[in-house]
Amino acid sequence: MISENIMHNYIIIIGFISFFIFLLISKLAENKKFNLFLDKDFNKPQAFHDQSIPRIGGLASIICLIVFFTSFSLIFKFNNSEYFFFAIIFFILGFLDDTKVSLKPITRLALMIIFLTIGIYLFNIEITKTGFTFLNNWLENSFFQYIFLILCFLFIINGCNLTDGFNGLLAIHLIIINSILLYISLDNEFSNFNLFLSGQIFIIFCFLLFNFPKAKIFMGDSGAYLFGSITSLNVIQTSINNPNISPLFFTTLLFYFFFEVFFSFIRKLKSGKSPLKPDSKHLHMLIFKYIKTKKFSQPNPFTGFFVNLIFLLLIIPGMFLRENGLLCRYWFLFQLIAYLFLYLRFYNFTKKLI
Repeated sequence: MISENIMHNYIIIIGFISFFIFLLISKLAENKKFNLFLDKDFNKPQAFHDQSIPRIGGLASIICLIVFFTSFSLIFKFNNSEYFFFAIIFFILGFLDDTKVSLKPITRLALMIIFLTIGIYLFNIEITKTGFTFLNNWLENSFFQYIFLILCFLFIINGCNLTDGFNGLLAIHLIIINSILLYISLDNEFSNFNLFLSGQIFIIFCFLLFNFPKAKIFMGDSGAYLFGSITSLNVIQTSINNPNISPLFFTTLLFYFFFEVFFSFIRKLKSGKSPLKPDSKHLHMLIFKYIKTKKFSQPNPFTGFFVNLIFLLLIIPGMFLRENGLLCRYWFLFQLIAYLFLYLRFYNFTKKLI
């Protein structure tokens, strides 16, 4: 049995190593040879920065995670092969876009589905409880099980990608989600998994130091896909480890990622646009436009902080309801109503600016 003192020292060492990897990568990104990673497209609808920032956070993150996953597996005899698979595959998929290798949105989506199907099959990933009896019955069918799991992963991965772009927005949200998963996991005997979550949180925090309040690097598609995929695995594993927690609680925890993707898809279809193409009408973008009118000196990082503050206030009450499926269901409904209320308020405000 490895002592708690060794575990704590190990995590601190991982934190220092990760910090210096991010520091090194951010310094290398200042070199002209790394122009390939610079985000110079200020005219795309989802661009809200006015300087060329390298989208190299994903590269630094995958290096940190490979060091962490490898050392953790060797020291603590922890099988994290599914994390290796999903992290590397989805990093590569996002990295292609970061390095300007053009993939059509439908091609990227098809590749995601293929890789998810392979990963789910190889590592026998399952969800058996959803909080809804009819869904639980459907999940007994292997085909529906695959469809359901693929949709869950896609919502979180693409939710991460949609919320990337504002300083601190994605990183802070990931820290909140994984910290809550860690808090829940501390109640049981899965000490290795708790340590595993802690290491991931440290790595995301190291990225945050270089992304907030002033952005020296962006996460990029590679980082968003990477952390979206492993956060999905974290949620599934936490749910398995804690059968007393209602599966619907995890829906309330991830509602921002889920509903941002779902609402965006419906909104674009209704307006006659392709749901796979980006636009500038996501909630966090509307909030940014509103904040900008208030003459804040740094509207970009304040948007990341403000949005996460709102959603933290909407997530915390669910913590007290986590073992009651019915109350979690009602709270999730309240979250969606709150989202729509905020969206309409900020959308109507920004319409007046046109």
